[in-house]
Formats: sequence, structure tokens, C-alpha cells
Amino acid sequence: MSHGLASKVLIVAKDEWRYWIRSKLALSVLVIGLLLTLSSVVVTAINVIELSHERQSLQSSAEQAFVDQPDRHPHRMVHYGHYAFRVPSPLSSLDPGVDAYTGNSIFLEGHRQNSAMFADQRQGTALTNLGSLSPAFIVQVLVPLLLILIGYSSVSRERESQTLTFILSQGTSIFTLIIGKGLALFSVVGLIMLPLAISGLFAVSQGESGLAVFGFLLGYVLYLLIWALVVLLFSSALSKNSESFTALAFCWILLCIAMPRIASTTAATSVPTAGKLETDFAVIAQLRKLGDGHNAADPAFAKLKASLLAQYNVETVDELPINFRGAVASASEAELTKVLNKFAQQSMSQELSQTQVARQFGWLSPMVAVRTLSMISAGTSVETHHRFMQETEDLRFRFVQALNQVHIEKLDYQDDLNRNKNKQATQKARVGSENWQVLQDFRFTVDSASVRLQRSASAFIQLLLWMAALVVVIRFVGKRLQ
Repeated sequence: MSHGLASKVLIVAKDEWRYWIRSKLALSVLVIGLLLTLSSVVVTAINVIELSHERQSLQSSAEQAFVDQPDRHPHRMVHYGHYAFRVPSPLSSLDPGVDAYTGNSIFLEGHRQNSAMFADQRQGTALTNLGSLSPAFIVQVLVPLLLILIGYSSVSRERESQTLTFILSQGTSIFTLIIGKGLALFSVVGLIMLPLAISGLFAVSQGESGLAVFGFLLGYVLYLLIWALVVLLFSSALSKNSESFTALAFCWILLCIAMPRIASTTAATSVPTAGKLETDFAVIAQLRKLGDGHNAADPAFAKLKASLLAQYNVETVDELPINFRGAVASASEAELTKVLNKFAQQSMSQELSQTQVARQFGWLSPMVAVRTLSMISAGTSVETHHRFMQETEDLRFRFVQALNQVHIEKLDYQDDLNRNKNKQATQKARVGSENWQVLQDFRFTVDSASVRLQRSASAFIQLLLWMAALVVVIRFVGKRLQ
């Protein structure tokens, strides 16, 4: 761009800013947008810091409460259970993603896999949800509307007021005019992105990868530039302000409101999933085939009994050097976990398939594309939630089996068998509390920045193609106006 053209573009941009400052509506919208974004960033950042400290404290308290339990029967500790908490990622202050719906803690116990609990949106009412506007939601949904309110008349008002012909006669090309108006809108994008950039720097100071923050912010810059180009396109293509605003409002409703809903509905329809009740019945039916791990005499454990008797070369389970009831509990837990994991993997696979279908609508709506990119970059996508579920299940299985091993090695079989005869027998069928040191430190962290960027590559491509297509169409419209 030559120096003369650059100066003309700057003049057009400055003139647009003067118009906005004179226009009470445009200036009010700009101020509201900045204040809304800034306040949301500050409030959510404080909230995430508090949640992070609270969950770290709860995790430590849960671990301490477990190891502080008195002498008990080992299987009592299996049912006493343990809690695992997910500390929010630094970028979740900008986009909580699926975390707001899937829960942030899990109760781990023997014989079953529980769902995550205490999701913020599940606990909130309609009134409290109004106060939980995340920065991601504001930028994805509300800021495009603010750009429309500010710039819908940027070119159309020149045509409606008959000043466009005068401007062109002064030697200013239509492309110079469009680029200048676009530069003014792009500067608004820069102002809106400033609070997000500051929050991104804060996330880096909290341990987040600079590469992940850069990818996150770049995605939103591309998204808002797309909406600036959409505003320029309709304002250039239509000759009246009312027509431009109506078309842009319809476009906003279609791309930001309707299309995400269509995407989720299509995903749910194309990849049907079994209901919870149906799944629970199927799980119960499979588990019944495994036998009752609380009953060592169950025929399902006949092979285990024969194997142990042969291994130790004894005639009865009383002669075994280990506690047969503990061996049954351990074997039962292993088989039960295989069944539970099979159903869990099926459920996660279906959820991921639905998510992938919904993400394809990013080719039709930049809002869907940036939402995908945002959640993946922030470490709050469904993939991260699935990994949290898998890691907590691994933690659950390890500590339950460690307690079963205590049951096998530390508790006499006869004492265990007679534990309910009287109070003294019950007391004798306990092991020392020093055996509860079976927990491993659980600190969940999100995927590396490179993994997150790789997953979000498709969303980046979608946004870039949207930009390229809009530039081509704007050039075509400009040629017609010229």
C-alpha cells in the first residue's frame, strides 16, 4: 500500500471515528461493549482463582480425611470412598466450556463409577445464569451484535445521503473507502480484545502455556474480524441503512443463535445415544453375570477357588496363606471394572462423535468454529473432560485394589468370616489405620498446548476460509459500486 493510499485510508478511518463519537448510539454501544467485556473478565478471573484454591484445599482435605480413618475392616474403606477434584485451567476464566455442565468433582468408591458432580450450570437457576456471562459468551454472541450496531451504516449511509458520489469524485476509490471503514471497525475489535489479552497474560502468569494463550486470542481476533467484514459487506451491498441493519440482524440471529442450536440438534439426531435408564439396566444385566463379590461362596468364583487351591497346594480355603474373601473381592472388582469401562468408553465415544458432527457446522457459522477453538484452546472441551473421567477411574481402581490387597494379606480368613458374630469378633476383623496410605496424589492438568492447537486446527481453517470468502465477496461488491 503506497503512502498516499495509506494516508487516505487513515483519513477515512478517522472520519468514521469522529462520526461514532458524535453519534450517541455508537459511542454508547462501544462503551457498553468494553465495560461488559472487562467486567466479565475480572469477575470470572476472580471466580476461577477462588475455585482453584477451594478445590485444591478440598482435594487435600479429602486425602487427609481418608488416611485419618481409624482401624476398620478393609472393605469398609472401599465403601468409604474418596473424592477427586478438578482444578480449573487458567484459561477457563475466559471460557468455562463444558466444565460448567459436566461437573468438577467425582466420588470414587468400590463397585461403581459415579458421574462428575457440582456443575455450576446444573445448580444455577434461570436468574443466577443471567449473572454468569462468561467472556467467551460475550465475545461470541454479544460483541458481533455490538459491531453491527456500530458499523451497519458505515458505507450505506454514504449512499443514502448521496455523499458517496462526491467522495468518489474527489479521487477516493470505493476500495479506499471500504478499507478505511474496515480499519475503523478493526480498531474497535482491537479495543474489545484488549481485556481478553490482559486476561491471557494473567493466565500465563498462572502457569498456562503462552502458545495456548496465543492460539486462543488469535482465534477470537479472526472471529471478530470476520464479523467486521460481514458488517462491511452488507453495508456496502445495500443502499439504505434500514436494509443494512435488517440484513445484519437476520445474519446475526442465523449465525449466532440458530446455527449453534441446529448443530447440536443435528448431532444428537445423527448420533443417537442410549438413555441413562436403558444404560443402567444393560450394565446391571452384565454385572449379574459376574457374581457377587461380597459372597465368596458364589459359583462364579469356583474357578478362582480351584486355581488358588492348586497354586498353594492345599485342600481348603482355610489352609490358604491368604484371605480368600479378599481375593474374591479383588477378582470381582477387576472384572466389574472391565464391564464398567466398556460402557463408559461407549458413552464417551458417542459423545465425541456428536461433538465432531456439531463442529462441522463451523463451515456454516463462524460462531460454531470459534466456540470449538475456544473450548479446545482453553482446555475445557469434551476431550479434556473425558480424560478427567478416565484418570479418576484409574485412581479409583488403584486405591480400591490396594485396599483389596490389604484385605488379602492383612486380615485372617477366619476372623473375616466370623466378623459379625459378636462385638469382639467385629473388633478383631479390623486392620490398622496405617494401611490406609494407599492414595496417590491426584492433580489433574489439561493437555499440552501442542495437543490443543492440533485439535483446533480444523476450527482455524474454518475461520480463515470465512475470512477469505468475505474478502472475495467484498471485492466483487466494490467493483460493482466503482
